[in-house]
Amino acid sequence: MQDESVPAVENNPDLIACGECDLLVRPVEAKEFAHYSALCPRCGAQLYHHSSHSLENILALAFACLVLLVVANSFPVVGLNIQGQHIDTSVLDAALQLWRVDMPEVAVLVLVTTTLTPFLEILGIIWLVLPLMLGRRPPAFAQVFRALQVARPWAMVEVFILGILVALVKLSHLAEVLPGPALLCFAGLMLLLTTISAIIEPRDLWRAWEEARA
Repeated sequence: MQDESVPAVENNPDLIACGECDLLVRPVEAKEFAHYSALCPRCGAQLYHHSSHSLENILALAFACLVLLVVANSFPVVGLNIQGQHIDTSVLDAALQLWRVDMPEVAVLVLVTTTLTPFLEILGIIWLVLPLMLGRRPPAFAQVFRALQVARPWAMVEVFILGILVALVKLSHLAEVLPGPALLCFAGLMLLLTTISAIIEPRDLWRAWEEARA
């Protein structure tokens, strides 16, 4: 479906701007459809989308992400067989080793981008969505929502996965490299976080907040 364009009206809360061409349009609801998307009438870019089960899907994916993140930090990321010796390395082990070789900034950056920020992002999503599904307004809704927008670019799980793959290729001629269970969990976490970013719709969250009890 497409939204009908309207003249720009200053401070009109009913208007939204297209992210591609900045055209101001008035949102049009299509309550007769369980799933629909609104397109910009000028450039055809998607303005927003709606799914009748979006909150349930987001919450299920968030809990799956939480499980994967816990498992990923509990098991080795990679194992090495060097001259008969087997060495397993987890994210925490890697951060500790970086700290021991006088690279504290890199160690903190690894923990923040691969563990702490994704953990806070997942908790923030659950904090927002779970009460809304129960018909309640979550405390500090606006503040947590804005914090999620700020924190999302710092969850660099995909960069970590890419770095691990590059290291595996470079070490393959020196030792037998065995991918650990945590590597698969981080890959799954990356895919699920990307899916959440694709399906989460701020308009649905705010609509659910308006309809919920205080």
